[in-house]
Amino acid sequence: MNSPVRERILIANDGSEHSLRMVEYVSSILDRNRFEVVLYHVVTRVPESFIDFGKKSPAYHYELVSVAEWEEKQQKAIESFMEKAKSILLKAGFPEDAVSVRIADRQTGIAQDIVAESRNGYRALVLGRKGHSDLKDFMLGSVAEHILGLLPIPLWVVGGISRPAKVLVCLDGSEESMLLLTHLTKVLDGSGSIEINLFHAVRSFHSFRNFMREVLSSEADRNAMEKIHSELDQAASMMQPSFDRAREILVAGGVDPARIHQKIARAVGNSAQAILQEAEEGAYDTILVGRRGLSKVEAFTMGSICRRVIHLAKGKTVWVIC
Repeated sequence: MNSPVRERILIANDGSEHSLRMVEYVSSILDRNRFEVVLYHVVTRVPESFIDFGKKSPAYHYELVSVAEWEEKQQKAIESFMEKAKSILLKAGFPEDAVSVRIADRQTGIAQDIVAESRNGYRALVLGRKGHSDLKDFMLGSVAEHILGLLPIPLWVVGGISRPAKVLVCLDGSEESMLLLTHLTKVLDGSGSIEINLFHAVRSFHSFRNFMREVLSSEADRNAMEKIHSELDQAASMMQPSFDRAREILVAGGVDPARIHQKIARAVGNSAQAILQEAEEGAYDTILVGRRGLSKVEAFTMGSICRRVIHLAKGKTVWVIC
C-alpha cells in the first residue's frame, strides 16, 4: 500500500541544544498524520582551494590534518544531533517515513541556502531564535530581515518554549489576516489543549489624547474627547465580524470553541508594543502575525510590526504568515 501524501515542514537547525527544543516544539503542535518533517542542516566545509594548497605546501601539513579532523568531528556531531532530533519526532508519534534528514554542503551562504531549500514545496520554515553557530548570527543579525522578505512560505521563529500552550493571533481586520487562522488550523494537531486568543490593537493619537485630557478643560475640549472615544469604540466594534469569521475558521478546523478567546486593546500608540505587552502579560508562548496588509502602506506597516515582534519577543515563538 502506498504511503499517504503528506505536506512538508522544513526545520533548519544548527545542531545546538536549542535546536532540540525547536524540534520538540514542532512535534507537540504539528499534526503528525498529515505532515512530514525534514531536518535540514547546512555544512560549512573548508574550501577546496585551501586543501589543494595545503597538499602542495609542507608548512600547511599540520593545519590540513587539523582541518580534516575538525570536519570529521563536525560531521559526526551533526549526524548524532539528527538522530536525537529524529528520535524526538518518532517518540511523539510521527511515522518513520514522515521524518527525513537532509545535510547539505554550503553553496552560497547559510541564510541563502535555507531560503533556496524552502522553495521546494514546504508548508513552513522553522528556525531557532538562538544557537551556537553561524545560524545564531543569521537569526539575530540584520540577515533576519533579509530572509523574511525572501521567504515564499510562513516562517516560525522558535523561542525557548518546547511545549506551546497559549497562542496569540494578531488580527488587523483584513481578509489577509484570516490566513493566520487558515495556516494554524492546517498544521495544528487537533488533539492538543492549546488556548487561542484573537487579538486586535486599536491605534490612536495617544500623546495628543493625553494632552487634551490633562491640560484642556473647556466644553469644546470635552466634546472633542468624547468624539475621540466614540471613534475608538466604533473602530473596536468594526472588528467583531473579523473575530466571528476567525472563530468560524478555528472551529471548522477542529479547535474547541471553549478554548477560543478574543481581546481588543484600545487607544494604543504602537501596535507592535501592544502585541508584545499582551504576550507578556498573558503569558503567551506563541505569537502569530501577518507579513502584509491590504495596501502598499499597510504591507510596509505590517512588515515593520512583524520584524519588531520577532526581535523583541524574547523567549517566545513568532509565526510570520504570508
